[in-house]
Amino acid sequence: MSAILESIEFRAEALRIGGARLRTARAIDVRNPYTGERVGTAPMASLDEVRRAFDIAQAYVPTLSRYERSAILNKAAALLRERTEEASTLITSESGLSKKDSIYEIGRVADVLNFGANEALRDDGQVFSCDLTPHGKKRKVITTREPLLGVITAITPFNHPMNQVAHKVVPSVATNNRMVLKPSEKVPLSAYYFADLLYEAGLPPEMLQVVTGDPREIADELLTNRHVDLITFTGGVPIGKYIAAKAGYRRIVLELGGNDPLIVMDDADLDRASDLAVQGSYKNSGQRCTAVKRMLVHEKVAAEFTERVVAKTRAWNFGDPMDKSNDMGTVIDEAAALRFQELVDEAVAQGARLLVGNQREGALYSPTVLDRVRPEMTVVREETFGPVSPIITFGSIDEAIAISNGTAFGLSSGICTNRLEDATRFAKELKVGTVNLWEVPGYRIELTPFGGIKDSGLGYKEGVQEAIKSFTNCKTFTLPW
Repeated sequence: MSAILESIEFRAEALRIGGARLRTARAIDVRNPYTGERVGTAPMASLDEVRRAFDIAQAYVPTLSRYERSAILNKAAALLRERTEEASTLITSESGLSKKDSIYEIGRVADVLNFGANEALRDDGQVFSCDLTPHGKKRKVITTREPLLGVITAITPFNHPMNQVAHKVVPSVATNNRMVLKPSEKVPLSAYYFADLLYEAGLPPEMLQVVTGDPREIADELLTNRHVDLITFTGGVPIGKYIAAKAGYRRIVLELGGNDPLIVMDDADLDRASDLAVQGSYKNSGQRCTAVKRMLVHEKVAAEFTERVVAKTRAWNFGDPMDKSNDMGTVIDEAAALRFQELVDEAVAQGARLLVGNQREGALYSPTVLDRVRPEMTVVREETFGPVSPIITFGSIDEAIAISNGTAFGLSSGICTNRLEDATRFAKELKVGTVNLWEVPGYRIELTPFGGIKDSGLGYKEGVQEAIKSFTNCKTFTLPW
């Protein structure tokens, strides 16, 4: 794999500030993780350019009607669906995700746009009567939601190059807000592509500006600029906690990591459960905060379940991300793949058994299954953000709940059981934001609430409806009635 080749469809990007494309003296190389080719460059913004973006955003007063916002979002969705092949190829080129995964992501992004368009039309205000108690009055209280007074800073990660961006941008557009977006410097091309799609659909460029650069130079300005009213961030726990400490008196929405279990009880359909296990572990190269990070399996069925998972893992095709027959491409870069290999080697040295995988070539890392894993091993105590399937056994539902809750994270979970009593206990007792019965931990639609607790986030939810609530101020108006 050559690291000096340049892609034929090379994209040299520019900052999107105030409707202009601004070139910068410095740029960040964006490379295909599989081939090493340079697929593009992203501009490195200066502090002055970031400040200019905020100044322009703050000075602009959005006047789009609900109908106009909805029309823009629906048009962008239609344009994106028409360009699925082009857009998915861009995602695959810069992230190494398989074409299967990137095509699926484009569908999700279009869903976000359509859901946002629908929500823009929906007035979610409330009306309260005040004559409800002996000392009440004959009045009504009417609530309305208004855009923020300042600007939204959005910071997105690498694992879903366009969908993570959509989940920040679409609710902002739907609510007539102004946003300055900084996508991951590892996958910036998809974010610029998405912004251009919205401009083409009619979005005033002052409502969405995109900057990229060295986080060491511009990150603090994104958090502390005097115009920032809200910071929405998806990414790792250390950076999330840094943002929380740095933001001061500002609203923050943090969607952080996960260490999500798939819990398989002794009554489970093991064929169905093992399907969920491998899909939840390896789709998107395992790079999802809601991927199956731990498989907690009842000791009575562990041997048979493990055998099925190993067989299905061996059948999971991985390799060239552009080959549509492959189920999985690379992880984000060689450093990440090396980290996964080190974690698995450490677990094996501590007594775990490697059953398949742990092979690496550059950023290509094979789907991997371990059993005889103990909860204190780093591979399951921390978030292993890649295609690794560690299997932990338990003897009772009490033990399963204790192991599941025994990490710093609290994002999602998947449950495989047909006993309603057990499913109900899991729903009540797992300390997570989501419990999915007979589904992978990550199952949701783009509209529904999503988020975690503990080190997985502050409890604020994403999903189009919940993000709209976070991105608006609630005002009440009372009148005689």
